[in-house]
Amino acid sequence: MSTLSNVKARRGEMNSSSTRLAPDAYPEAKSSKTGVSVRYEHQETKQWYVFRASYGRVDKASDLLIEDNTYTYIAKRYAYKSIHGKRKRILIPLIPNLLFAYMTKEKAEKYVYATPALSFLSFYYNHFELDENQKNPPLTISNDEMAKFIIETKNHNEHLVFIEASKCTFKQGELVRVVDGSFKGVEGRVTRIAGQQRVAVNFKGLGIIATAYVPTAFLEKINKENGE
Repeated sequence: MSTLSNVKARRGEMNSSSTRLAPDAYPEAKSSKTGVSVRYEHQETKQWYVFRASYGRVDKASDLLIEDNTYTYIAKRYAYKSIHGKRKRILIPLIPNLLFAYMTKEKAEKYVYATPALSFLSFYYNHFELDENQKNPPLTISNDEMAKFIIETKNHNEHLVFIEASKCTFKQGELVRVVDGSFKGVEGRVTRIAGQQRVAVNFKGLGIIATAYVPTAFLEKINKENGE
């Protein structure tokens, strides 16, 4: 497993099991072209892989995987764009070119190394670990960490931001859980970005994702002694 897997509750951190999503809480993966849909189903032989799709073809890659009965997830947020002189609200990737997909190791390697239609798809590598060949392995994410990621991003809020850890300063010791509003269930650290109070979650190997503004009334401090 990668740096995002095997996350255990430690002193000062939340119990990762509290963020698990039931299978029906995962959004349905649906091909934008064919309408084919796939529901998330947990299987011991599968794990979450992170892929990079070159030249902005992440939606195309997702469509092809879904049509092959593979569950995918793309973190997106709403943005406004001028189209033919009119301001339109559209969905754009929160993390450019990255696709998350749930599958076996064999299927992941087949997509990357033996599927001509996906020649633009490659593994996103874990730069914090080395395999037996002293190379960076493909980045995989545990089910608990993926649940956290989906909880924070599934509402497509336009103010979601993806940032590097060096650009986000946490208020020391303020580990919180959002208990109300559109980010209910998110657990992370309070921080200020662009003058606003937000909750930031550090996804090792990827970066930090911060919510939109969250009022103090919606925050509950997590007990550092027992993670509750």
